[in-house]
Amino acid sequence: MAAPPRVAVVGAGAAGLATLKALADADVPAVAYDSADTPGGLWVYGAPGSPAYRTLHLNTSRGRTEFADHPMPADWPDYPDHTRVAGYLDDYADRFGLRDHVRLGHTVERVTRAGDGWRVRAVGPDGPVEVDVEAVVVANGHNRTPRRPEPYPGECAAAQMHSHDYRGPEQLAGRRVLVVGGGNSAMDIAVDASYTADRTLLSLRRGVWVVPKYLLGRPSDTLNGALARRLPWRLRQRISQTMLTATVGPPARYGLPAPAHGFLQDHPTLSDALLSRLTHGDIHPRPGIAAFAGDRVEFTDGRVDEVDLVVWCTGYRVEVPFLDADLLGDGAERLPLYRHVFHLDAPGLAFVGLMQSTGAAFPLLEAQARLVAARLAGTWAPPEPARQAAACRAELRAATARWGQRRPHMRVDFDVYLTELRRELAAGRRRAGAAR
Repeated sequence: MAAPPRVAVVGAGAAGLATLKALADADVPAVAYDSADTPGGLWVYGAPGSPAYRTLHLNTSRGRTEFADHPMPADWPDYPDHTRVAGYLDDYADRFGLRDHVRLGHTVERVTRAGDGWRVRAVGPDGPVEVDVEAVVVANGHNRTPRRPEPYPGECAAAQMHSHDYRGPEQLAGRRVLVVGGGNSAMDIAVDASYTADRTLLSLRRGVWVVPKYLLGRPSDTLNGALARRLPWRLRQRISQTMLTATVGPPARYGLPAPAHGFLQDHPTLSDALLSRLTHGDIHPRPGIAAFAGDRVEFTDGRVDEVDLVVWCTGYRVEVPFLDADLLGDGAERLPLYRHVFHLDAPGLAFVGLMQSTGAAFPLLEAQARLVAARLAGTWAPPEPARQAAACRAELRAATARWGQRRPHMRVDFDVYLTELRRELAAGRRRAGAAR
């Protein structure tokens, strides 16, 4: 029997740790490289490159977020804060003996093909390191490179920052703050500002569905999860949207723009506090920005406000800077991957976490990692290349129909995708058995 492949894992956040655990379970030797000085990735507050801020909490519930083989403590709140989540990942690394397989303080600079395998170049505390491996798993995350907005007409004299650089409410205290964006970070920062800033404006260029963290007395993501196991997404959309509108009302009720898309057709924005702060007049909603003029900002509805600080909550660019451009095609966020995991043209190259889920990430990372481990252990086999490419095209058509051009290559429906990965693992194991 051939020796199992040696594997390099890029990243030791949740995706990298889940990958190391799955590879260890499959007796596949692996080492992960991470630039930080502790595992945990973005959840480690204050770590280099981490976007975590002091008031950050999970926006998916504990029961829907935890790894299957490492449950979160039952006495934890439904939505733990970043300190608990970072500690949870630290405990995960200790429980499964992963720490000895992580090279901390090592920044991967280059991953290139080397014969039938791969060469990984990293720079660590003692200088450059090069290793040759049979396989590489990219698990570096995609919330590290802020996406800055395109310039608006006029000159902005107010201070500006991206949410990536936000750490706590003291940065907002006593200022006239404009928060721009409709995602979870934007809502959190606007709520923080509403308690400490002189005035808080929230600008949304397009409407989003704001979901409270509890509906009908339960974490809101558990309700849609129960529906997902039984109903197609279009029917779930009608039920969930009707329930949301009946319980909290449409976004326009709070002065927010109406969403252009139905519920479940974009990443959900969860906030318990935002709607309350809006109705109390502590956050002032605004549409998109039209222009700047010094410390004044004009909005598309003609209103003008003076601001001291603009916080851009405009998301992140998806970058894999250590891979050659020919491996990334039209870019990392448009890369076709079989089951969102395996590169179609580069055997031995896999990705864990290059996706955007309608729900939590950890269970999906765990399932992807198990698929990778089975592939590298030889217990799972992919279908022939033509079928892989056809599956990618079909998934892209369905994702584009649902999510439009908002990163359709990366979009997955949490419950549907988790079921798909389980079925794929079983099917691939049958293919591997038939090939022996």
